[in-house]
Amino acid sequence: MRRCTDDVLVLGAGLSGLAAGHALARAGLKVRIVEKEAAVGGLARTIARGPFRFDLGGHRFLTQDETVEGLVRGLLGRECLTVPRKSQIFLRNRYIDYPLSPLNALSGLGVPTALRIVLDRARGGLRGRTASRETVSLEDWVVGHFGPTLFDVYFKEYSEKVWGIGCRSISADWAAQRIQGLSVGAAVRNAFLRDGGGAIRTLAERFLYPSLGIGRIAERLREEIERDNEVLCGVEVSRLCHEDFRVRAAVVRDGPRASTVEGKAFVSTVPLTDLVWMLDPRPPAAVLRAAASLRFRDLVVVAVMLDRERATRQSWLYFPERKIPFGRIHEPTNWSARMAPQGKTLLVAEQFCFRGDDTWRSSDRELADRTIQALHRLRISSPGEVLDTAVLRIPKAYPLFEVGYQEHRRTLHGYVASFRNLFPAGRGGTFSYHNMDHAMASGLAAAGSVLAGDVEGLGHDDAVAARRIA
Repeated sequence: MRRCTDDVLVLGAGLSGLAAGHALARAGLKVRIVEKEAAVGGLARTIARGPFRFDLGGHRFLTQDETVEGLVRGLLGRECLTVPRKSQIFLRNRYIDYPLSPLNALSGLGVPTALRIVLDRARGGLRGRTASRETVSLEDWVVGHFGPTLFDVYFKEYSEKVWGIGCRSISADWAAQRIQGLSVGAAVRNAFLRDGGGAIRTLAERFLYPSLGIGRIAERLREEIERDNEVLCGVEVSRLCHEDFRVRAAVVRDGPRASTVEGKAFVSTVPLTDLVWMLDPRPPAAVLRAAASLRFRDLVVVAVMLDRERATRQSWLYFPERKIPFGRIHEPTNWSARMAPQGKTLLVAEQFCFRGDDTWRSSDRELADRTIQALHRLRISSPGEVLDTAVLRIPKAYPLFEVGYQEHRRTLHGYVASFRNLFPAGRGGTFSYHNMDHAMASGLAAAGSVLAGDVEGLGHDDAVAARRIA
């Protein structure tokens, strides 16, 4: 890639970067998107292995944002399916429906446990306990809102399995973000404690899904952007050169070749902790210390292709117990029949880990064998049905909200905000837990900031920009 100049350079071609690029291209700006991976979509991409297709975890599309929904429906057209949700949790050697009904919860958890959950809520000391001590950790929040029984039955083991640290070290902010573990807790509360809290977004009974996998959203965004602009994969940004709190150029590497891309504005969806290390000159030491204090959780995905029509009837199956290697599985053919050949299916297992731990360092064969044997023990499939397997490692899949992370994130946000033409977006780019619609909205917001901001050389009119971005 030769030396060139763009209106806007977007770092990362996940949903947030692509949404930003799409909006900026529609506004008439010259946009270039660079992505270090070989394909667009980030965590929301679809992998094709022969005639089988699978996502990096089951990603449904659900939103209350009319702008984002309209964009996705417009991109997908007839590809857009409406899929019913049907999920279960494996607890105490039983599969319990999720969302729960009172009868189902009683039969699955047992009458004594169910009664303890209700009594926890009924005790007058519960609300007083949250008021009398500071809510700092996930354990504080869960015990305060749901009681100790539900915390012990579900939250503790599952949360520590997913995030890799103790519940007292996980920030209570996870509750506010409504991560999947807390959604299960909300389901239990809904089953037993009809307290008029309103509909829970994560318990919606139907969701949108592209017939060829969630990655089609990113692929369609790329197609639209590439009508007049460029999306380059396999290209990594190594440095962002700046002066007087304006980024002037990015140094990018395409294999062994390095080149310079000058720009008037830069949208970054790369992990926030990586972004500050790209800046040249380097940020102050306090900023770099803050970046070193924030961590991400990594992910290993194991897909198992099967010589059978169906293995389950579920959208997801959750497995809180540590003795089971994966935390969640999904069956793509229950979302769209086009994800596998007729008469075949596949299961996709998610294993949460840290780079360098035993899971991450295990060979593909070891990971596949452990997954196949666990599926066999759970009576979901048998080893004799396995046609093929695929293993993918995804670094920095989820920002890890450890107690005290807010101060470090504020330090990074504050420093990056001092740059007049650098706009972070997305899950990793802002160190926030974004669902797909939030990631896209974040990208659109970054594009709006580019158009409405003090960006040298763009020469746009604020009112016209606002209309374009809408």
